[in-house]
Amino acid sequence: MTFDRLKVFTGNANRPLAEEVCACLGCPIGDAAVKSFSDGEIYVQILENVRGADVFVIQPTCTPVERHLFELLLMIDALKRASAERITAVLPYYGYARQDRKDKPRVPISAKLVASLLERAGADRILALDLHAAQIQGFFDIPVDHLFATPVMIEHFRALAEDRLTVVSPDAGGVERARAFAKRLKAPLAIIDKRRQEANVAEVMHIIGRVRNRNCLIVDDLIDTAGTLVEGAEALFAHGAASVTACATHAVLSGPAVERIQASRIKEVVLTNSIPLRAEARQCDRIRVLSVAPLLAQAIQSIHEETSVSKLFV
Repeated sequence: MTFDRLKVFTGNANRPLAEEVCACLGCPIGDAAVKSFSDGEIYVQILENVRGADVFVIQPTCTPVERHLFELLLMIDALKRASAERITAVLPYYGYARQDRKDKPRVPISAKLVASLLERAGADRILALDLHAAQIQGFFDIPVDHLFATPVMIEHFRALAEDRLTVVSPDAGGVERARAFAKRLKAPLAIIDKRRQEANVAEVMHIIGRVRNRNCLIVDDLIDTAGTLVEGAEALFAHGAASVTACATHAVLSGPAVERIQASRIKEVVLTNSIPLRAEARQCDRIRVLSVAPLLAQAIQSIHEETSVSKLFV
């Protein structure tokens, strides 16, 4: 099957990113009304013909998560009822991804529920960027293309040509991601061993690997309250690190995150525009933002043309 009509729509979560993706694709952004009634109900109307079209809806489910998720669900439903040929939900950030398993009694597997909602709304496939856990792909019974922001980050750090670089995983779960960085940058790998006592609270135990007199790069998928990041950086300094830089795909930056980064000894935090930055984050001179729009545009083009997306994987 080939699709001759490519259309890209977005909600209110990250319109600048969607506009940048469309600029890379050379197509206009789809015309849609996504607004609220006075009581808070969300109203969606697709304002152009999509019958038989190959439609992509770019919408990260970032704060406020429930609102942006529901905007996405309603847009998918509207497109399905308007006879779009295929609907791809493009999720630069997948909310609820950290709730991907039943690790305590009587808790939901929220990441699975979100997957079911997207399928039930009418999504035909998913394009996601740096899922918190890669196995979330298995929660879907439709095709999932899972991209990584690693190529964007690697290009940035390779240009810096940092001497005595050591790539650091902030926990055991992120070792695979950090190892990919280390391999591409031809740098050694270190791991921060920590035990999480409760959500958003982490206790750093010790460092596995050589970091003394090294320039350390902490690699993670997201930064939320930045508590883990700052504690990890302090542990690296305590073990003799010369400097600490950090990078992550998703700039959640909730609560005191920006203040913690600004007050820390971290030289720079490199993030992407998968999530729009809060005003205070944009004013923080420690934070640098790289664009993933060209990466998403290449993936959308490949999916639309039914060609391989694997060249974008790392």
